[in-house]
Amino acid sequence: MTIQTALRQGQQLLEKADVSAPRLNAEVLLAHAVGCERSWLFTHSNEELREVWWIHYGRYLHERMQGKPTQHITGVQEFYGREFRVTPDVLIPRPETEHLIEAALMLGARKIVDIGTGSGAIAITLALETGAQVVGTDISLAALRVAAADTHSSRVEWLACDLGSALAGDYFDLVVSNPPYIAAGDKSTLQREVRDYEPAVALYGGDDGLEVYRRLVPEAERLLRPGGWLVMELGHTSGEAVSGMLGAWRNVEIRKDLANLPRVILAQRP
Repeated sequence: MTIQTALRQGQQLLEKADVSAPRLNAEVLLAHAVGCERSWLFTHSNEELREVWWIHYGRYLHERMQGKPTQHITGVQEFYGREFRVTPDVLIPRPETEHLIEAALMLGARKIVDIGTGSGAIAITLALETGAQVVGTDISLAALRVAAADTHSSRVEWLACDLGSALAGDYFDLVVSNPPYIAAGDKSTLQREVRDYEPAVALYGGDDGLEVYRRLVPEAERLLRPGGWLVMELGHTSGEAVSGMLGAWRNVEIRKDLANLPRVILAQRP
């Protein structure tokens, strides 16, 4: 059994299980089994697969075919050029959330709070990219343990609290958040990888998906200095409703992602 053959067979098994991007998943899982970069597989495609590699690879393929996310098998997900630790206790960082990072970096903030930090990907990235003082909050102690386990040598302060309730007001230049925005009734429409494996507290925003936004907007107004900025990720149908919550705020702007869907909203505290 060569590496090339193992990849082909893994791809076929994942295709039959209706796993999206089956070839990519097969490559990532085999690289994890071997303990190498994906590029090594291509330069050693005719090398015989060692027994221990095959044992691990077979187990990973079985787990993926049952719906377990690849990131939970490998334990990592890349975000903004860095690998972040992920477990079932945190939302897997998405490429779309990098639009939030790009928006935040343009604002020149020196004191930042990431509400609902989860894996810490947003907080750690902003700390490393800006050198700002960053605080990450989450209601889940389990999520904070994941975030604090590997900070990439950044200096982020982690706080367990509901939204920003443990923080003083009129202090921050920037509040960022990727809040839960899926309506509870939409649970059945989600991919099984999301519905069955990612934490509900990070996914569902009440009956209409807007519950956390309703609480977060006034909380951000309390936390921000006058003229400070709020930057939040949006669900693809929530832009108009969230914008309506920012009636007194200035410079409200919705930015779209590469799929031309509303992805990030910015607003400045009056």
